[in-house]
Amino acid sequence: MVRFSILFILFSFTFNTTFAGGPWTPEQGKGYLKISEWWVVFDQHYTDTGNIDPNVTSGVFNTFAYGEIGIKPRLTGILNAALFSRNYMNNLVSGTTNEVLVPGEALNSIGDIDVGIKYRLTKDDAKLPISVSLFFGIPTGNPAGGSQGNLQTGDGEFNQMIQFDAGKSYSLGSLPSYASAFVGFNNRTNQFSEELRFGAETGIGFFDSKLWLAAKLFIVESLKNGATAETVNSTSLFANNSEFKSLQIESSVYLNKRVGLSASVATAFAGEIIAAAPSYSFGVFFDLH
Repeated sequence: MVRFSILFILFSFTFNTTFAGGPWTPEQGKGYLKISEWWVVFDQHYTDTGNIDPNVTSGVFNTFAYGEIGIKPRLTGILNAALFSRNYMNNLVSGTTNEVLVPGEALNSIGDIDVGIKYRLTKDDAKLPISVSLFFGIPTGNPAGGSQGNLQTGDGEFNQMIQFDAGKSYSLGSLPSYASAFVGFNNRTNQFSEELRFGAETGIGFFDSKLWLAAKLFIVESLKNGATAETVNSTSLFANNSEFKSLQIESSVYLNKRVGLSASVATAFAGEIIAAAPSYSFGVFFDLH
């Protein structure tokens, strides 16, 4: 039975990997804060060959706090923390006798924490802003919960990722719009395979920028240069050698100049060792610009 390997992310990085600012950085002392709930419930998964197989119904719920603050001109500090994580699996029941073969379990814990810095390489008036970021994944979550050690709120490895972002803001008719893309390399420890990460997003604002709609593409490709399934437990929340291609749709609405609500849905349309089900997120954000 293959369990879910987190989309954040992975988290490690979740979809917050694309982060709120893209290549743009806030002014010194200003920033962005978001508190959100992210979850997925699934009863099937992509196998290591890309096929879809059934599994016992399982779910993951994460409460995230994400923030970025301008430290100096062009330099931004970033924090993404899974403040609370719940990973559960239902009873595994025999299809012939209805006997409970494996009792269901749940794990509640803090998740992993990511900290990073972003530096904008281009000047304020650049037509194509470009930034470079360095992220550190701190293994604060539980890597081996439950009676079988397959319930996790973290992967137990310290990872470092470098990421380059580029983007452009423009007007689509009278509507403010933007587009950005990133490429990253995630170095992982503890026999986990390194990863290449790619992403792109575009957004458009309505009603004097009170409502924003965005579409995001996120791709993770495993280099598969770490331990194999025979030597590392790959039937857990944070499976090794997982990869996917995912599309996310997000909406954000400002309730006033500083406070707003956001909601999103994302799904992996191709993958290996990952849940074959959509994930959802809902949050409140504070724009401190």
